[in-house]
Amino acid sequence: MSLLIKNGEIVTASDRYVADLLIENGVISMIGRNITAPAERLIDAAGKYVIPGGIDAHTHLDMPFGGTTSADDFESGTIAAAFGGTTSVIDFAIQYRGETMPQALENWSRKAEGKAAIDYGFHMIVTELTESGLGDMDAMTRAGVTSFKLFMAYPGVFMVDDATIFKALLRTKENGGLICMHAENGGVIDVLVKQALSQGQRAPKYHALTRPTRAEGEATGRCMALAEMADAPIYIVHLSCSDALEQVKRARETGLRGYAETCPQYLFLSYENYEEPDFAGAKYVMSPPLRERWNQDVLWKGLANGHLQVVSTDHCPFCFKEQKELGRDDFSKIPNGAPGIETRLMLLYNGGVLPGRISLNKFVDLVSTTPAKMFGLFPRKGAICVGADADLVIFNPHAEKTLGLRSLHMRVDYNPYEGTKVKGVPETVLSRGKVIIDNGKFTGRAGAGQFLMRKPFEPI
Repeated sequence: MSLLIKNGEIVTASDRYVADLLIENGVISMIGRNITAPAERLIDAAGKYVIPGGIDAHTHLDMPFGGTTSADDFESGTIAAAFGGTTSVIDFAIQYRGETMPQALENWSRKAEGKAAIDYGFHMIVTELTESGLGDMDAMTRAGVTSFKLFMAYPGVFMVDDATIFKALLRTKENGGLICMHAENGGVIDVLVKQALSQGQRAPKYHALTRPTRAEGEATGRCMALAEMADAPIYIVHLSCSDALEQVKRARETGLRGYAETCPQYLFLSYENYEEPDFAGAKYVMSPPLRERWNQDVLWKGLANGHLQVVSTDHCPFCFKEQKELGRDDFSKIPNGAPGIETRLMLLYNGGVLPGRISLNKFVDLVSTTPAKMFGLFPRKGAICVGADADLVIFNPHAEKTLGLRSLHMRVDYNPYEGTKVKGVPETVLSRGKVIIDNGKFTGRAGAGQFLMRKPFEPI
């Protein structure tokens, strides 16, 4: 199918200009003024931005956790992502202990195949690393899974020791992979959690109070040191606070290839949400937890000055009823995670671009271009250039929307941003040249998404 988008203002990570786009066979075939080539469909984008489709590099769809499973599977989650202007996700395949990485990839591929409405890739969560596991890491990079997530938290479930982290870093130095790190001091947190419970402190707010910013900062500094010793790049996921950001800044200033993402929840929500009455604070239980509000300004500055490179969502939704309520009498049993796959672009545009915290180009860079570069998808994804996949968003900066259950499509019974009014909305969304969101309706197809074979990591 051919499609012509006319008169839109094309916005990339570096440029802004008015032009037409001709799309043929799923890719951009021509960019120019006054294109008159015949096309099966014409879209007039005058007065609107045309941006590369968003890439959410941190999602957890159909993931078992805490005795339950995240509420969105690969069908509902990717459809919601498309409504929000995201056209590719990178989810996590979990290698459980006693399991090989190829087995884990096969298991998670089955979850996505026939369901994903947009393109998808995987990081590999490593929970143990034997000698044969090191070979599995090489096999994964050859299979297009070129990033590996390790945990410094959740002892007995996901947490690995420093030696395992160091061995993984050394291996990625050889095979072109990238280590993604959940940086919290899990041992210290475990002691604090047990202490709080023994003192009868069971409300949701104690999830945050037992995961102090120092625990995140210490772990971030430690994994930066391990990466320095291994002479390997490292990427910190869901960075939430000033303590951790200072460690990233210090490492980068010494020349380390250290990178980090943050998430909208840490830019818009705060510890105050845990004080909401009637157990409502459980809606915001995630790890790392929400922080004191002053951290938000620090994170925004980190995005503006390049110490934070990506905004992902860590989308891991659990319904308030039946799922979050599993921890009503014990905060440590509340499933960790919150919904966000659909609201990322709208929130970042409103909180970042409109008040002047970041430029429109930086906005595109954070939600699309740098994730594509970081995770081996650029310039096929994250770019508007001839030959790139026609993953595009026609973003209407004048349209307004109120975020909430009635206006969103995630399979969860609450929204952290309920009632928030935004200006600037993804209006039309294309995945490989096909319109999948059209005037507020999903016109794509579950199962149309393709697995993304990602290239080895290249420093940016």
